[in-house]
Amino acid sequence: MSGRAAVALGVLAVLGLQGVSSGAVAAEVPATQVRTGGTGAYDAGGRADGPVRSEVHRLALKADGRGEATLSRRTTEPFGLLGVSWTDAGATIGGTIEARTRSAETGAWSDWITLEPYAPGLDGERPAERGSTEPVWVGRADGAEVRVSDGAAAGVLPAGLRLDMVDPDLDAGTSTAQGQTTGARSAALPAAAASAVAREAAAVDPGPPSTVPQPPVVTRAEWGADESLDDEGPIYLEKGVIKAVFVHHTTDADYDCADSAAIVRAIHVYHVKTNGWRDLGYNFLVDKCGTIFEGRQGGIDQPVMGAHTYGFNSESTSVAILGDYTNTAASNAALEATARVAAYKLGQYGGDPAGTTSLVAGATQTNYAGQQFVAGESYTFNQISGHRDGFNTECPGAKLYPQLPAIRTLAAGPVQGLKVSSVGGGAFAVDSGYETPGPVSLNWTTTTPTSLIGSFELLVDGQPVVTTAAAARTASTTLSVPGVHKLAVRAHHQSGATTTTAAVNVNVPAPKTFVPLTPQRVMDTRAGLGVPKAKVGAAGVVTLQVTGTNGVPSTGVGAVVLNVTATTSTAVSYISVYPDGTTRTSASNLNVVEGLTVPNLVIVPVVNGKVDFYNNAGSVNLIADITGYFSTGGEGSTHVNLGPKRVMDTREGLGVPKAQVGPAGVVTLQVAGVNGVPATGVTAVVLNVTATHVSATSFVSVYPDGTTRTSASNLNVVKGQTVPNLVIVPVVNGKVSFYNNAGSVDLIADITGYFSTGGEGSTHVNLGPKRVMDTREGLGVPKAQVGPAGVVTLQVAGVNGVPATGVTAVVLNVTATHVSATSFVSVYPDGTTRTSASNLNVVKGQTVPNLVIVPVVNGKVSFYNNAGTVDLIADVTGYFRK
Repeated sequence: MSGRAAVALGVLAVLGLQGVSSGAVAAEVPATQVRTGGTGAYDAGGRADGPVRSEVHRLALKADGRGEATLSRRTTEPFGLLGVSWTDAGATIGGTIEARTRSAETGAWSDWITLEPYAPGLDGERPAERGSTEPVWVGRADGAEVRVSDGAAAGVLPAGLRLDMVDPDLDAGTSTAQGQTTGARSAALPAAAASAVAREAAAVDPGPPSTVPQPPVVTRAEWGADESLDDEGPIYLEKGVIKAVFVHHTTDADYDCADSAAIVRAIHVYHVKTNGWRDLGYNFLVDKCGTIFEGRQGGIDQPVMGAHTYGFNSESTSVAILGDYTNTAASNAALEATARVAAYKLGQYGGDPAGTTSLVAGATQTNYAGQQFVAGESYTFNQISGHRDGFNTECPGAKLYPQLPAIRTLAAGPVQGLKVSSVGGGAFAVDSGYETPGPVSLNWTTTTPTSLIGSFELLVDGQPVVTTAAAARTASTTLSVPGVHKLAVRAHHQSGATTTTAAVNVNVPAPKTFVPLTPQRVMDTRAGLGVPKAKVGAAGVVTLQVTGTNGVPSTGVGAVVLNVTATTSTAVSYISVYPDGTTRTSASNLNVVEGLTVPNLVIVPVVNGKVDFYNNAGSVNLIADITGYFSTGGEGSTHVNLGPKRVMDTREGLGVPKAQVGPAGVVTLQVAGVNGVPATGVTAVVLNVTATHVSATSFVSVYPDGTTRTSASNLNVVKGQTVPNLVIVPVVNGKVSFYNNAGSVDLIADITGYFSTGGEGSTHVNLGPKRVMDTREGLGVPKAQVGPAGVVTLQVAGVNGVPATGVTAVVLNVTATHVSATSFVSVYPDGTTRTSASNLNVVKGQTVPNLVIVPVVNGKVSFYNNAGTVDLIADVTGYFRK
């Protein structure tokens, strides 16, 4: 590689951690956010006043001449890391080396810590090398005690035994609780260090690009490396190719992540000043919070020769996780960070983190598992291996070593645990899939950390339609082509591997046109018509077959229009009418109290040919009269907005004679050719009919003039009531008839639209039922009752699955509750002048529902309350669009 000088001793330059010490690391620790370059959480070097200066304190041990040596318990200078060393690097100690320390914060003494000796020559032939143990981080300490035993009856210990204690300046280059950098005592960067840094910068070209992003790394300057210690400069792999990553642990006791930079500084100082090595041995270090530190100098993007795995350094790099993982597993944050840096380094040379490679042994030895290596021979390794795979050591610990497969998976991909968690945005569950008028969103989850993900794609029928960032967990689109579509999420791992969720089926129904039917009774629990003869009990459901019977086709039906009546109720309750085969939502259609008879028009989607009726409390009889259906076959009529406008009032003689309608009386209203309704081509009109001044219990039926009235009814009234209900009534000869069964009553009708055979109208789209407004909870509008002459305005276009454009009217089931006074409620297009038309008539204490088909002018709908205060609720069941 251009500008690089490899050295022969690099094959033997190693660092071997052969044992473990006490201490534990929590399995779950949140990741610390750091930056590469500039001022960061660990920024200590790179300043005008130079690096962090660490201090090494040394105390000689006293040998007794019988194979034992000690350092009696004593107060020391403050320190954070310790190890024991001796003069002759080739001398060995066959017994035990133990130390314990006193906490500078609590004054408590630790348990005895076993220190494992390094093998000699781990960083090549070094004239200043001393024999030593591995270093161990002990935190802030100011006292120490050491005992050494050769293990033989008359053993001889090596000369020059001493305790080396490193004070890395704990207050320098570490992050505070607020993530700020504290000050550091430092001196000007020495000329030797400055020249070494300059030599390194001039000697190397930029490293090869990687197939995965470089993760954030705390540079040597940021963690406060004292570059004056490393005046020899870096060396690089002879062939310039990294083929494997060896994972280590540092056997440190538990630590605070705020001290991580200090730990790295201490290891650096110990490796150079105690061991006599050229530099810190590891290429990268990772703490339990997921922060990555640059180790041995030479460049994050370079194939730097490290001293980490005896015999295999010439073709590899290393990552050491700070901590002792003998009895405790490494945190997810540490595994994630290790995977990121391993993937980055292997990605520079076409490596596969989940693959294997061949490494040439640089020394004859036997590893921890008993495998023998012969110098010069090739052996197969995982491209992410543990230290023990190449050397006779327990490193990286009994709990971390089994986590290496997880690191490989994180680094190589694909994205794990990817699945669609929910479907929304206007889509609702139907059988084993979903249905939407167009808008749909997919939400998903994954167990792979965001930092290892490149992006996500929303697929429709296998084709990407939306690409999101790695942090996204939702994506939305609008489906425009009717039919069943397969939606899925595809995840791109940073390695390039992809994963795709199982597809969910989302149906876009074809536009529906209205086919009117002569009103007829299709269900009556009192008589066993359509369903069993029995009241519907608390939390009970009855299911009515609606397709293939009563003039409704077997196929091509998107929704049916039913006038539903609840009677002989035994308790306060509500009734929900919804598509069979779907999950019932919080939407309701009728609210009833004991003894009352309540009707309401329902436009309910049809999924599997059936409709469900749910009763919440008590028991109730339910009746349903069909007045038409919405078809996907194209044979029906389209909807045209009109009004709302009052077209009939028997109190004033509007549209019909001025007179109450008596028992068995009928009044007939001309609807075609007047009030904006065409004279021809009209198949049905939409009227909000209100009965008032009622003198006796009765029912009112609205039906096509020129036909025989059936048993179907639209309003049920008792003396003194005022009752409204929406009616979609077929038009046969241009007129509509109103029949009152008993007593006398005034009848009022407000027109809101009509259905036409011409092409000027709009088609119907199912949606919901779904609650979109509730003044009790602040849903859709402010959380407050609507006062006298008060208005609340609801955004309907562009939300809750309703398109932002092209909507001509929405279908809402509106409920008034918590009524404080006799009043009426009008629902009308926002941006228009409210007329005298009303939709609900209420008295104090009542809860009254009514279906409303309201035009949409500017994307909003307004709700007006005339007197007193009232809470208003609205559930959307569909809309009309051009």
